[in-house]
Amino acid sequence: MISQKLLDIIACPKCKGPVQFTEKQDGLACLSCQLVYEVRDDIPIMLIDEAKPLRMPA
Repeated sequence: MISQKLLDIIACPKCKGPVQFTEKQDGLACLSCQLVYEVRDDIPIMLIDEAKPLRMPA
């Protein structure tokens, strides 16, 4: 699990804005860019090319 301290300093690589855990806690979402950065083995993959579109719950 990513610590809150680390989460506080991680920024979206595209817009440099804040990120937050997804609802399932399986990625970090940037609401401004509408992108999700996957977390694999407790390591956030903060690569724009690997980001997926954010799907908001219905």
